[in-house]
Amino acid sequence: ERLIRMYKQNDGYFWIGGPGEEAFSCPLGMQVNKGQGLEHDFLHLHYRSSPIMLAMGAVPMDSMRQMKNVATDPYSGGRNFANHYSKREWNVVPVTSTIETQYATAIGTGIAQTKKGCKGITIVNGGDAGTAEGEFASCLVWSSRPMMPLPILMIVTNNQFGISTPAHQQHGEKNIADRATAFGIKNAVIDGNDVEESWFGIQEAMNYVRKERKPFLLEAKVSRLYGHSSASGANFVEKEADCLVTFENQLEEAGVLSRKEMTTIREKYNAEFLEQSKQVKHEPMPSGDTIYDHVYYGQKGRYW
Repeated sequence: ERLIRMYKQNDGYFWIGGPGEEAFSCPLGMQVNKGQGLEHDFLHLHYRSSPIMLAMGAVPMDSMRQMKNVATDPYSGGRNFANHYSKREWNVVPVTSTIETQYATAIGTGIAQTKKGCKGITIVNGGDAGTAEGEFASCLVWSSRPMMPLPILMIVTNNQFGISTPAHQQHGEKNIADRATAFGIKNAVIDGNDVEESWFGIQEAMNYVRKERKPFLLEAKVSRLYGHSSASGANFVEKEADCLVTFENQLEEAGVLSRKEMTTIREKYNAEFLEQSKQVKHEPMPSGDTIYDHVYYGQKGRYW
């Protein structure tokens, strides 16, 4: 919500994010085997993955820095869109704007982990519309080959829309997860708006991939609360189910937190994020002479 406000205040060139996916993505981030190297999980994420990163311990202010495209952005030095994360220390492969190419790169880390014989798994996520891309099919094929099955947890967060195209106009199958059955890949469909169902669904899928060293396709039905991106206005969509409202009601009914306590928490972070966004406004923009830095790992300056 703060990033959307920044965009509308002209403190960013483009916004895209994951409001409506928190109930699924936060439990996912909390269960990742975080670290660097093949013994830890590799993450091939897409641009709706901010709840995953925050649950893993990412600093919210750093997302604001990328939104503003300032030089202090630790993910891209101010050179990429909002929510395009990259963190070598956590095996977070750079997020790209190209649709679903992450399913192709996931094959590579899956092969590396298989050959190494380690405990780490590969996690890749994307949206429902992107499953029409060839990279998604390639991941199904490569991960399920009997000669070398790959420890890949494939995730599809299905919000029923591809930018502005309704899913029911494009999908002949009942569930996207059904496609995995033809490849002998274990699969499941869960309610991604339910925190508990998401937690245990992710846990079961992860445990299977870790133990069996085979792929799993998990489809989570989620909401899209602010449209596709700033290209469609980034305005709140009232007809969508809000997983945070649902979870707050569950916490209140169970006596875990009172409505007053939850309001206090929300107001606290709203105030903190407002102050952080003000600070980011005054941080330097990237210098023109750094435009070629990090095109390749370790690169500084232009290659001649």
